Amino acid sequence: MKIRCNAGVTKPSFLLVHSELPALTSLKPQFTSISTLCNREKLIGLITRCQYSVSGRRSATSYKGSSVSKTNTSLIGRRDRGSSSLYSRPSLLEMKNERMEIRARVYDFLRGIGIVPDELDGLELPVTVEVMRERVDFLHNLGLTIEDINNYPLVLGCSVKKNMIPVLDYLGKLGVRKSTFTEFLRRYPQVLHASVVIDLSPVVKYLQGMDIKPDDIPQVLEKYPEVLGFKLEGTMSTSVAYLVGIGVARREIGGVLTRYPEILGMRVGRVIKPFVEFLEKLGIPRLGVARLIEKRPHILGFGLEERVKPNIQSLLEFCVREESLASVVAQYPEIIGIDLKPKLLSQQSLIKSVIDLDPEDFGRVVEKMPQVVSLSDRPMMKHADFLKNCGFSLEQVRKMVVGCPQLLALNLDIMKLSFDFFQTEIQRPLDDLVAFPAFFTYGLESTIKPRHKMVSKKALKCSLGWLLNCSDEKFAQRMDYDTIDMEEMESLPSFDMNTLTEPRSDDSGSEYDDDSDDDYV
Repeated sequence: MKIRCNAGVTKPSFLLVHSELPALTSLKPQFTSISTLCNREKLIGLITRCQYSVSGRRSATSYKGSSVSKTNTSLIGRRDRGSSSLYSRPSLLEMKNERMEIRARVYDFLRGIGIVPDELDGLELPVTVEVMRERVDFLHNLGLTIEDINNYPLVLGCSVKKNMIPVLDYLGKLGVRKSTFTEFLRRYPQVLHASVVIDLSPVVKYLQGMDIKPDDIPQVLEKYPEVLGFKLEGTMSTSVAYLVGIGVARREIGGVLTRYPEILGMRVGRVIKPFVEFLEKLGIPRLGVARLIEKRPHILGFGLEERVKPNIQSLLEFCVREESLASVVAQYPEIIGIDLKPKLLSQQSLIKSVIDLDPEDFGRVVEKMPQVVSLSDRPMMKHADFLKNCGFSLEQVRKMVVGCPQLLALNLDIMKLSFDFFQTEIQRPLDDLVAFPAFFTYGLESTIKPRHKMVSKKALKCSLGWLLNCSDEKFAQRMDYDTIDMEEMESLPSFDMNTLTEPRSDDSGSEYDDDSDDDYV
């Protein structure tokens, strides 16, 4: 037993070479029992293994004969050498180069299909060509061409699933027709970048708050998709406030914006206010301008410098008197927005060839019926021929047209019926029609026949003007006269500017239903 134990405790001699364990060097082999010796042997073995591990990490062992030490050293060396490949991350330069390679492949793809990617620098693009191809194909399915994409290449930065589909679904739910998506996106492709909740929905709610009917919202968006990009407290609110300030009825705003939503994008100080003030200078009262805008809001889109002012100058050149300009514009506001001068030249030449009208008389015709600049050639010639066939001389026809230019635009069949009644029932000389050519503008059944019957019953002799050129109430008063007031016989019907500014009755209904300035700079 002692021999076994002595053989087992020879290891303490190994510990004596380590100065780091002085306490163990003083141990004496006092073996009182086998269990004590075994416990000490285990303790010494544990300490020895710890020493081997420390020695291996420090590479300072002097125990060259140990195979365990060599194995430890080999494993640790392999771990040190492989740390860079197993745990390291790519450098910033490597990442940048990789991104450049990906972008180059995407650019090559785009150039290959005809898209110029120059404006895409700095924009986050798909990491694969396949994703970019998906975006291009989706835009093609919407009807956009390569040219359309080149006009706004930034649309390629929109994700199909995150941007395009949610926006188009929202527009579809509002009622915007899919057939209009192509033109919609051509005009305002930026909508695909928008957030439905943050950007689009608030604008739609604002439009509804402007009394635009929910069913008309799609129509407004289709006409003017750019409105979806406006700020609520910016141009939209100021333009509406200005229109209300000049007299546009608040209840008419919804109809005005539905028919011409471009107003929402107009700057008050640069566009709307100068336009209104110019018409005021022509002689149209501010409230009259407001009424014109209610009926034809698109006139605000006529460029003041590019179109309106040159057209006014053209009217003056064609003998329209300056004091009549306001009446001309009030009767036919489109005259300041069309390409006017060529039309004036054409119509003047045509009418001169038909009834030999001189320039001064042509100016009077335009004053009384400015729509003449837009009449077709053949109808005017037919009307002139009809009057000649009725027995009027060229001079009489010319005088009738100057007195009532509407003769060139009335329904020919109705004119024939009225003339037949004049010849068979009224039985007056043609000179009476020359003196009052507006006879043809009155309703035969509603006005001419009943009034002629009443006058004949009383055996009154009067001019056609006295008979017809008054309201029903005024005519009823005239029937009480014993004599005819000569002053009432001379006036011809003409445009009254006051009718433009008359207060609108609450039950008159909006045309839309049927079919302080210093604050603005």
